[in-house]
Amino acid sequence: MHADRTSSTRFSVPVDAALRSAGWQPGRWDIKQAEVWADTLRDHTSPAGHRHAVFPAAVEAWAEFGGLHISPGGTGRQIAPATLHLDPLHGLHLARTLGDLGRALDTEICPLGAETDTHSLLAIDAEGRIYTLDHTGDWYVGTDIDHALTTLIAGVEPRRLTTQP
Repeated sequence: MHADRTSSTRFSVPVDAALRSAGWQPGRWDIKQAEVWADTLRDHTSPAGHRHAVFPAAVEAWAEFGGLHISPGGTGRQIAPATLHLDPLHGLHLARTLGDLGRALDTEICPLGAETDTHSLLAIDAEGRIYTLDHTGDWYVGTDIDHALTTLIAGVEPRRLTTQP
């Protein structure tokens, strides 16, 4: 019996398959592109003077997953799987929105990409937690990039952020 060399234990089989078909593989690391995105975000100032926070958790997520267009097939567990484009420039003009969310959560928030079907913005905080922001509200997607990708690709409903205790 031969071990399946194409699977990993990091992600479930469907999530791993969606990531690999988008061009991801274990060890993928494009730090040059991540640094370009970091510089672009750092250099951008909104008309009202808002600036992006850039921190290691974001740069690491961009280096490993940045640029991927992920189109999972099938049905999700609770909701439709998300079609993703992991490019932080989707959030270039949302420095104020991300800054406001960061202040509400007592952390810094940086763009990560977008759910292209719903136009939701994916964002990451300084601790590596992942959120989506859309016209219906702000959502907590996972404790880190791996959990967030699993939630989004597998169609697990994220948890709404709320000011309620």
